[in-house]
Amino acid sequence: MGLLRILYQDETLVAIDKPCGLLVHRTRIARDHTVALQLLRDQLGRFVYPVHRLDRPTSGVLLFALEPETASRLGAQFSAREVTKTYLGVVRGFTEEQGVIDYPLREQDSDARQEAVTEYRRLATAELAEPVGPNPSARCSLVEAHPQTGRMHQIRRHFKHVAHPVIGDTQYGDGRHNRLFRDRFNCYRLLLFAQGLALKHPATGNDLLIRAPLPEEMASLFEQLGWGSFT
Repeated sequence: MGLLRILYQDETLVAIDKPCGLLVHRTRIARDHTVALQLLRDQLGRFVYPVHRLDRPTSGVLLFALEPETASRLGAQFSAREVTKTYLGVVRGFTEEQGVIDYPLREQDSDARQEAVTEYRRLATAELAEPVGPNPSARCSLVEAHPQTGRMHQIRRHFKHVAHPVIGDTQYGDGRHNRLFRDRFNCYRLLLFAQGLALKHPATGNDLLIRAPLPEEMASLFEQLGWGSFT
């Protein structure tokens, strides 16, 4: 893998555009894979400290601190829900124009459910004149999602819960729609993208907005679906 795209960097923090398929850090079940943490350390020649996470198949803005004190301050902002996280996703069906999914989720290795809240609004819709299962056509929506909490796979699990799974999701999604998008659009990725983070700079207190450009494969899909204004 080549160099990671750096979206923002100063003396205390750095943000990258994490590619789809790249793990943030090693886990018990994926110890031998290349991970963003090590790639960025090697690229910068210094230690970096992750302050949040993205699912492996999700691409977009991923923030790291360059020192432990900054990591602690950023972590406190995330825990206090003072960071605005913006995602774009393509989901099955026509969603409501806007909504709040308030549905507790179990964390890994735990039977207890924890609070999980995702706000969203629908940006656009498309209908493909191809039958999918019992339906005469395939419908999908472009949504902007703002998770208020940070549970594992939260957006993916929440949209599955409301019967609008993210397209391309092989774990929680609809296989028939996934196949349609692979066959018709040559789209093999999870259609979920971490577009931006808005936070207070931990050193200066100034407002900081970090955004990533739309991935090429999603931009191409949007053009084909008539959503060119969102590219």
